[in-house]
Amino acid sequence: MIAKYKFNFLAASARAALVICAFVLMTRLSMSGQNAPAYADPQIKAALSEISAGQIQSDIEKLVSFQTRSTISAQDAASISKGQGIGAAREWIKSEFERYSRECSGCLEVKTDSFTQPVSERVAKPTVITNVYAVLKGTNPLDAKRIVLVTGHYDSRNSSNENVTDAAPGANDDASGTAVSVECARVLSKLKFPGTIVFLTVAGEEQGLYGSKHFAEYAKAQGWQIEAVLNNDIVGGDETPGQDPKVVRVFSESIPDSATESQLRMIRALGGENDSPSRELARYIAQAARIYETQVSPLLEFRRDRYLRGGDHISFNEAGFPAVRFTEFQENYAHQHQNVRAENGIEYGDLSKFVDFDYVANVARLNAAALASLAAAPEAPRNVRLETKALVNSSTLAWEAPADGRATGYEILLRATAAPDWEHSQSTGNVLKATIPVSKDNVIFAVQAVDEAGHRSAPIVPVPER
Repeated sequence: MIAKYKFNFLAASARAALVICAFVLMTRLSMSGQNAPAYADPQIKAALSEISAGQIQSDIEKLVSFQTRSTISAQDAASISKGQGIGAAREWIKSEFERYSRECSGCLEVKTDSFTQPVSERVAKPTVITNVYAVLKGTNPLDAKRIVLVTGHYDSRNSSNENVTDAAPGANDDASGTAVSVECARVLSKLKFPGTIVFLTVAGEEQGLYGSKHFAEYAKAQGWQIEAVLNNDIVGGDETPGQDPKVVRVFSESIPDSATESQLRMIRALGGENDSPSRELARYIAQAARIYETQVSPLLEFRRDRYLRGGDHISFNEAGFPAVRFTEFQENYAHQHQNVRAENGIEYGDLSKFVDFDYVANVARLNAAALASLAAAPEAPRNVRLETKALVNSSTLAWEAPADGRATGYEILLRATAAPDWEHSQSTGNVLKATIPVSKDNVIFAVQAVDEAGHRSAPIVPVPER
């Protein structure tokens, strides 16, 4: 009994200490400046309202109509003509991107990325895999090199990877993610952004992330400056008990897959395990959700993917790009990778009737909000540093102006070391150095660039400057 009361007393004391620290932190910040007001771009807000659950339903049902989209299913001319197999799905996606490009006077560059996948564990013979994508080129020459990308995989499967005879509708996994990418292209192609947006759909996911791996390696070899990858995989909001239609999980890696040994040592020394570029991307998505008041909220999951599982964003992580995964709150495994059937009163199969099209539309709005915010924003500040020359209880940050010249001010973000998301922001004005009356021991900092309208760049966590 004594031990119990002692434990409760210590726990209460710890909670009280945290409250006091938070109060002191907020008091100091309020003395030095207020949280910066959020800016919702009216053009982006209007575009989000154009995302249509009806259009998304039409896209998903069209993808399901191809009977199977298995990577190893038919893609010959006869099958494409009959509207069956992955080849027919590929040609339809390409035609949709081309249609949207015609509607915006050729604003989209529609392309394919094809390669032959050699024999592997899940590919019995050499197989052509084709990624389909559309590029909305940035209007500012200095910003156009900055790329943000949304993707979903258009291949599907049933209970057996080798079974290309039975139906593999793949309505949720992953016609839903494909529909998000295609719908974002339809809506955002009507606007112009300084930065570039790529709308991608990949194949070969179910066999081993082959399509995304090839595309990510190609982008790396070409020197693409990809600043964000939003991978949507199983975002159908399966309409079964336990689902939360107001939440979408956003997974992000902690330690960058591409980190060198010296970078790992620095991460350990600074306590930066929770501040990878992918994790900052996840926080940016959460910021966009708040600014644009999206109907679905991101639940930040601090692991690379679901437990011992993976998806296409990992291919981009491995290539050194910031990438996250969107997935519905609770998956129904009777509706994934299953032959369509009924057994013991349970319906199996990834059918359209289990998809919540309004939910998919809300996930698309969240994706579009993040994509548009990043593409509209100025380049992030460069060479962000945190001074450590002297032991003081204030923190001085310095940075260099981004090369695009669009920043008219900056914001310093900070949060307690144990906080999952940014808690405070402070405008600094158009300066390249600022001191915050808070000890660097107790918080994590980042700096964002802000343009004249109020668009915010991705946040950059500082490195120590001795």
